Amino acid sequence: MKQKTAVMYGAGNIGRGFIGALLSQAGYKVIFVDIADSVVDRLIQKHSYPVRIVTNEGHEDIEITNVDAVHGQDQEAVADVIASADIMATAVGASVLKYIVPNLAAGFKKRFLSGAKPLNVIICENLLNADTILENMLLSEFSPDEQRRFKQSVGLVEASIGRMVPVQTPQMKGDEPLRVCVEKYGFLPVDQAAFKGDIPDIKNMIPYEPFDFYLKRKLYIHNMGHAVCAYLGQYFNYNYIYETIENADIQLIVHHAMLESAQALSSQYNVALDTIIRHIDDLVFRFHNQALQDTCGRVGADPKRKLKPDDRLIGAAMMCLDQGVVPAYICAGIGSAIYAYIAEYRMAQTTDQAAVILSQASGLRQDGSQHEQILFRAAIDVYKLILQGTDAAALRKQAMLMTAAYAGDIV
Repeated sequence: MKQKTAVMYGAGNIGRGFIGALLSQAGYKVIFVDIADSVVDRLIQKHSYPVRIVTNEGHEDIEITNVDAVHGQDQEAVADVIASADIMATAVGASVLKYIVPNLAAGFKKRFLSGAKPLNVIICENLLNADTILENMLLSEFSPDEQRRFKQSVGLVEASIGRMVPVQTPQMKGDEPLRVCVEKYGFLPVDQAAFKGDIPDIKNMIPYEPFDFYLKRKLYIHNMGHAVCAYLGQYFNYNYIYETIENADIQLIVHHAMLESAQALSSQYNVALDTIIRHIDDLVFRFHNQALQDTCGRVGADPKRKLKPDDRLIGAAMMCLDQGVVPAYICAGIGSAIYAYIAEYRMAQTTDQAAVILSQASGLRQDGSQHEQILFRAAIDVYKLILQGTDAAALRKQAMLMTAAYAGDIV
């Protein structure tokens, strides 16, 4: 019987530490594609690598076997493995997707010529509408006939990546440069409706429809709560997420911010609120994982992107307002994110500057819709408190006051 093969495009922390491991444990021979010479060479040499699951109680080492690699700059080799794969996944980073499109297209064209069965590509990028974005980039590489074949035989399947994998320090890698330290959580929700042909049976891969709920839950609860924790942590001079969440006032702000999104998601998708709350409780518990050594700097990196209209902070807040929920605690994260943005670019920390940054990054207008005006005003009010050097307890109190103050304005 022919060995099932999976192509894992991206051999970084998520590629090795989550998706590649999941596929290997499901019985696939996993062929990684990457441009990091040292990683590719070592995978070819060893055909295995270790994953370490870390908790506050200790760690468990798992050896991921039956793996190989090809170099991403060898287009012919990449195309060959894609042409013969049974399943594929990407985890390269949203900004890198465009650079791998020529290699993907070359592989798909070889499949079209050989008449191979449909191929499903699990897109493991932190990007809303990743399937549509990738499809549009790929279609530009094809002739009209190839476009038709592509739409018939390639499934672009969005995934929600919930496993937290921090930057790997030398201490984490120890004597094994390929080791990836990860948290225990290992479920992979995927878009059930996007598959072409049979859905493969992969342990901990959860097909779900409508998948938009899972994407919003990940971005507007997990990523949003993580960001609120990180930006408050940075402001109050904490290095690590676990240190920040141990501050009782910050934990309450983060928890209530996620609850605001939960109320909105429950209303929008008619999903029982208690199931989302259980997910939030699990997230708060996971944020306490000291062994991950996840930093506020990593989680809060690139505040400019994280303040975009549809991203974790502004997107979550606007969703709340659309569903009649006051995003007061989310605004604690927005205000601290603005502060981090201004500090990163070494600009003057002033209210006027904050208003300019918020408008430029998020697209919100002070004279815009009622919801825009509410969100703009609330975020700048929080920023003013941060500028005054207020403590976390006062920020929490401000959020409580804003919840009551704005309740009547968004009904």
